[in-house]
Amino acid sequence: MNTQGTSTIAVFGATGQQGGAVVDALLERGARVRALVRSPESDRARALAARGVELAPVRIDTPASVVTALEAVDAFYFMTPEANSLQEVEEEVRVGTALADAAVAASVPHVVFNSVFGADRVTGVPHHDSKHRIEEHLRRSGLRTTMVRPTGFMENFSTVMAPVVEDGTVVLRLPLPDDAPLKLISIRDIGRIAAAVLFGADVPGGAVEAVGDELTGPRMAAAFGAHAGLPSRYEALPLSVLPNELDREMFRQFAKASEHPSDLAAVRKIEPAVQDLAEWIRSTGWTAPADLAQA
Repeated sequence: MNTQGTSTIAVFGATGQQGGAVVDALLERGARVRALVRSPESDRARALAARGVELAPVRIDTPASVVTALEAVDAFYFMTPEANSLQEVEEEVRVGTALADAAVAASVPHVVFNSVFGADRVTGVPHHDSKHRIEEHLRRSGLRTTMVRPTGFMENFSTVMAPVVEDGTVVLRLPLPDDAPLKLISIRDIGRIAAAVLFGADVPGGAVEAVGDELTGPRMAAAFGAHAGLPSRYEALPLSVLPNELDREMFRQFAKASEHPSDLAAVRKIEPAVQDLAEWIRSTGWTAPADLAQA
């Protein structure tokens, strides 16, 4: 499928950040989008409808509703709710397998699963391994499936990973060794990569690691400093600063993943407009916060 503007693509997770970015990219390409939603009366669902998105109410516990929503679509993108506990991990797997089974029943020609980097193996990170289990179920299903595996979000630099300014210097602190490159992607570009795949972009091996940049801590700090016109400094923090073992294990995986460089050229072959960190900083209008030393 590669004719833009003539395809109907189903999206589960359209009211979330990543799924919403996929909807944005699909609408830009002229696709007809059918959003599978559990609450069609919610504000986010109504906002989608106002943009011309078809709403298809579904209940995961009623498989027939999902099968009906997937009838006659050209492709199906889905992501699963993020798991933050062992109980939620099992719920995520249940939802993912139910969606895959419905796609089989509806004979969907192509399924794109929004997974996570490293989900090709068991990592020990519960909310990553849940996606590994869903990937394995998809492989056994017989569906034509492509995995899109996002890496760390650049948007985190606006919240939990935000740089600060101290004594006129941009300071970035992360629980990551200063020689370990962090793989990064913007949420906007997750949507664009997924849309390209849904429209038939070639993905060797059936999986793409969605990454737009890969930088060490000092180089990330330097990107923010250069934009602000200030010197920069990176400080590696111990894992103990993180609030729970789940987050600590995730950052261990970030460090391990740095041992395997990403193929940035392959990603841009799928979607040439993918941003690196410097481009993301400029496009979002990031500005240096007030100097803490002078506050």
